[in-house]
Amino acid sequence: MKILALDSSGLVASVAYLEDGKIKGLININYQKTHSQTLLPMLDEMVKTLEIDLNDIDYLACANGPGSFTGLRIGVATIKGLGLSIGKEIVDVSTLEALALNWPGAEGIVIPIMDARRSQVYAAGYSFEGNSAKPVTVIEPVNCELSVLLEKLNAMGKKVFFTGDGVPVYKDMIAQSLKVDYALPNAANAYQNAANVAALAEIFANEGLAKKAADISPVYLRKPQAEREREAMQGTN
Repeated sequence: MKILALDSSGLVASVAYLEDGKIKGLININYQKTHSQTLLPMLDEMVKTLEIDLNDIDYLACANGPGSFTGLRIGVATIKGLGLSIGKEIVDVSTLEALALNWPGAEGIVIPIMDARRSQVYAAGYSFEGNSAKPVTVIEPVNCELSVLLEKLNAMGKKVFFTGDGVPVYKDMIAQSLKVDYALPNAANAYQNAANVAALAEIFANEGLAKKAADISPVYLRKPQAEREREAMQGTN
């Protein structure tokens, strides 16, 4: 199976190419440029370097959220446009579930946290059973205050493995509030990675979960800030 995948849901822009279960190419950029500036050149570079014939690809894949509203819109629009142009189905993958693969086989709970601002995070909890490469959801994806999540983790009593761009933002709060054993990510497993998206997409494609390009849409978990502010203003009238 051949899959071209991307993830632009957070700080990192990432593109990966998987062929027959192997990651043949991976480009990650974590730099002060917008994903609209970096994503298409990265895709083009991947295709040219690996001499990929887009007509031979079986599926496209993308991280569909939660995450940055702008980043998600760019990523989903890019993959949908490519899917429509080459006539390929798309496998959409939860950003949080893909992040869980930064700790494959962890004996405890993997907690991806993405900074949602105002002391809130996008988060979920996953575990790995046996030799399975597919994470099992133990805490459903949620947008909440980190303190609420930490209380829940203390009550669960299992070791926690953190990953995601929320870790450097909230590591002090984690250290102060979490009572169970935990591990923080190193530089290699701290952020989004399209290789994880491609790996899960291969599993999901085999399960028949690929979709037509027109059916792909971002998963935000909360309303955009402009919409929340508009509703707040209307509520004061």
